[in-house]
Amino acid sequence: MDVPQTWGLRQLLVADISRQRELFGITKPVKGFKLWLSMLSPRFAPVLLYRLAHSFHVMGIGILAKLFSLVNFLVFGIEIAVACRIGPGLFFPHTHGTVIGAVSIGKNAVIYQGVTLGAKDLDFTYDAAHRPTLGDDVLVGSGAKVLGGIQLGNHVTVAANAVLLHSVGDDVVVGGIPAKILKVRNV
Repeated sequence: MDVPQTWGLRQLLVADISRQRELFGITKPVKGFKLWLSMLSPRFAPVLLYRLAHSFHVMGIGILAKLFSLVNFLVFGIEIAVACRIGPGLFFPHTHGTVIGAVSIGKNAVIYQGVTLGAKDLDFTYDAAHRPTLGDDVLVGSGAKVLGGIQLGNHVTVAANAVLLHSVGDDVVVGGIPAKILKVRNV
């Protein structure tokens, strides 16, 4: 899933905060100062820092992109490649030990702590052929590893501590080491 070029930083942040509030069961709209204050929560601030880093990367201001990415790593323990495109509705219940080096992640992703999304081998050039692409509505459980140039479909759940090394289609639950399909959802 590619993030449409029409999505601006503000639209992405509003979608992210709305998704977080939805997951917490909060239906009352929040505006103004309270909205900005809620963006400083430890579950949302890493998303904000990633969005800023990626925006500066897209604008070609690499030094600021790397600065926001570094702050995210130092404060929240999450390392997200500034080139990774992530759709609206991103949510991190926890962040420490998470490394995201995927090519792209679709909308409404939930990624727990200790997750690695990246290359199977050393890849300092960020070659898309060696990095995973995740679809929409993907949940990646704590400690899971999704490695290599693989594709995950929409509505995929990767179980905690799974090691996924091959592509999977839509509507599946995968788990184990190496991961295999545990369940196919009926839709």
